[in-house]
Amino acid sequence: MQWRALVLGLVLLRLGLHGVLWLVFGLGPSMGFYQRFPLSFGFQRLRGPDGPESPASGPAGRPGTPGGPSGPSWLQPQVPGAAAGRRRAPRQPGPDVCGPGHWGYVLGGRGRGRDEYEKRYSGAFPPQLRAQMRDLARGMFVFGYDNYMAHAFPEDELNPIHCRGRGPDRGDPSNLNINDVLGNYSLTLVDALDTLAIMGNSSEFQKAVKLVINTVSFDKDSTVQVFEATIRVLGSLLSAHRIITDSKQPFGDMTIKDYDNELLHMAHDLAVRLLPAFENTRTGIPYPRVNLKTGVPPDSNNETCTAGAGSLLVEFGILSRLLGDSTFEWVARRAVKALWNLRSNDTGLLGNVVNIQTGHWVGKQSGLGAGLDSFYEYLLKSYILFGEKEDLEMFNAVYKSIQNYLRRGREACNEGEGDPPLYVNVNMFSGQLMNTWIDSLQAFFPGLQVLIGDVEDAICLHAFYYAIWKRYGALPERYNWQLQAPDVLFYPLRPELVESTYLLYQATKNPFYLHVGMDILQSLEKYTKVKCGYATLHHVIDKSKEDRMESFFLSETCKYLYLLFDEENPVHKSGTRYMFTTEGHIVSVDAHLRESPWKEFFSEEGGRDPVGKSGHRPRPHELKVINSSSNCNRVPDERRYSLPLKSVYMRQIDQMVGLI
Repeated sequence: MQWRALVLGLVLLRLGLHGVLWLVFGLGPSMGFYQRFPLSFGFQRLRGPDGPESPASGPAGRPGTPGGPSGPSWLQPQVPGAAAGRRRAPRQPGPDVCGPGHWGYVLGGRGRGRDEYEKRYSGAFPPQLRAQMRDLARGMFVFGYDNYMAHAFPEDELNPIHCRGRGPDRGDPSNLNINDVLGNYSLTLVDALDTLAIMGNSSEFQKAVKLVINTVSFDKDSTVQVFEATIRVLGSLLSAHRIITDSKQPFGDMTIKDYDNELLHMAHDLAVRLLPAFENTRTGIPYPRVNLKTGVPPDSNNETCTAGAGSLLVEFGILSRLLGDSTFEWVARRAVKALWNLRSNDTGLLGNVVNIQTGHWVGKQSGLGAGLDSFYEYLLKSYILFGEKEDLEMFNAVYKSIQNYLRRGREACNEGEGDPPLYVNVNMFSGQLMNTWIDSLQAFFPGLQVLIGDVEDAICLHAFYYAIWKRYGALPERYNWQLQAPDVLFYPLRPELVESTYLLYQATKNPFYLHVGMDILQSLEKYTKVKCGYATLHHVIDKSKEDRMESFFLSETCKYLYLLFDEENPVHKSGTRYMFTTEGHIVSVDAHLRESPWKEFFSEEGGRDPVGKSGHRPRPHELKVINSSSNCNRVPDERRYSLPLKSVYMRQIDQMVGLI
């Protein structure tokens, strides 16, 4: 009996010591991350600051207990102006709060220094492996493209499971998921033109251009979305035209014998057919859809999203400056200014859906994802291309509002206490949280931050999306960060995370992003490859598939993956500055596009000052964007973007999305 008492005493002593360590190291439920620890403590769902679960979070959680966690700082209202100075006075971390010893202990490593994260991500990426991944990305594109040409052309898209083509849904005009995009104009072939050039396949590029010239017509009874036709078709025609007529020919001989600007003429024809969308609208904001033969349908919707109406300026502006015709840039710029003048006077934010006749906001949600994403993107990229200062001023003003009202979490990215930074969806007028989900389109934003030099914040935000990808092998269309689960489960082969990964690698030259790209490539090969191409994931958890391969998979996803691993590509080595459109079409940044004889005419339009009281003059670090391009080919600061720092941050994020 004595030995039993002795054993029991030792067990109680051990448990007591563990309890003391638990309290001393502050690893109880008051931590800001609400981790799923190896010991499987059953923390309840995140709750709002007053105890009950936030009503925006979905199903009701269990009632809280007195003194329990108050919820993550993402649920807390942002203090306006706080974000503006966060880089000047970052909070300093406490002793070993985020050090290897602390996180090694949490993960069961007992603080043994280099853990699995550092071992995986801090090593160099061998040239042989890099070449292998580059070839894998090229092979992915070729497999999808060749199967489209063999089984689907001249239809718009490939159904990769049943190996046949897909066009507009004539039987169901209300099927906007299909009909907004597919116009019966060989969409996938058109959208993929510049990817062929970037990969150096001159013979196939020349063949594809001739096919487009000889077989594609826009004189079709097709009702399409103005935004989709602009970014996918108009943008690709302009990009390919510029590649053909470039005197330097950096990608190899992409010239076409007897080429007479046919692609430019086709782009002009399509744009003219889109112009009726801008007519008979009281605000100047365009209708969302047009019929390519007859104009705006009689039963057209008067509601449109901000991104759809306000993301036409790059393509329309390029067309105007190549033709010497101000019409197209003028209507696109008028739409941008009309939306800008409808922003909230209090927050400086815009909503996501607006009535084009009344100017009233139908959707008051302000965020970084669907409905708003490319509006922000094109304010900056229009300035990069055209040099119009008001575009940069509008971007700087809205970026400041985003930091003040959408950004939640701790001030510093990789250090300090509290939750890592995250951008949430808020009410455009009050800045109050509207829901607790983010969507996959938001993964573009780190890439945009790279373009303005906000690389530190881009690293943090990118890490969050990558952690979700690691959990599912894909990005669910919508992810609830409070419930740590997807709200919308499909993944249509979107490129946004790949794009940000590529741009962050170009900005930092950190091999971490090559590892990320390899993970994405391998996931796509494992989960989406089918008999005749790559298929949309219907369900990111069970990996069931839908029989659709959208055109942006070839025009963007494959392109950015290829460029990530092709260090010697002319995009990086030719000396020409390039920018990518929101559909991934490449455009050289040169003086010709900055020539605008109608500049004074534009400045007289629009009424209210484009920035107004909420704006601010560009600071030197904001103006430096003019000297960079989207390939951001500059010398990295190896100390600032060190891998051990990032690996610690990745551990934190992984715990928050349930990987640990």
